[in-house]
Amino acid sequence: MVTPQAKATLNDIGTEELAHLEMIGSIVHQLSEDADIDEIKKHGFDSYYVDHGLGVYPSSAAGVPFTAAYLQSKGDPITDLYEDMAAEQKARSTYDYILSLTDDPDVVGPIRFLREREVVHLQRFGEALRYVQDYMDSERCFIIPKPDCMKPMPKKNKNCCKFKN
Repeated sequence: MVTPQAKATLNDIGTEELAHLEMIGSIVHQLSEDADIDEIKKHGFDSYYVDHGLGVYPSSAAGVPFTAAYLQSKGDPITDLYEDMAAEQKARSTYDYILSLTDDPDVVGPIRFLREREVVHLQRFGEALRYVQDYMDSERCFIIPKPDCMKPMPKKNKNCCKFKN
């Protein structure tokens, strides 16, 4: 990232996103830790159970395992920040959908918190985008000192010149 502010933002949000994964994993663990086989089958958790038992395994709701393919990077800071903002909006939508499926207070509370954090992340990425756009639009002057061989020769007394005409 091209500015210290943008680097700090990405570091902060990335760290928090790892904590979000841990929170979701904890919710899944708490919901399934005392489930018996009949409950597992009744709630359609059996195919997951066959592969992972009651362990927490990061995958989509459709059972597709998490891969690095979910991470997007174009190498252009402006494009990447817009992608980050889109990802936050998608996460917010996912949390909205989860909230529409449950009224369990042990799920609703943490999911609402995570949803709020996605909104904050969207705002923070927007701030980083403005920093980067301002930086990219600004004129920058890079002063590189000349090496000694390129510096002008000091003016000397005519009588002291090495080269005589």
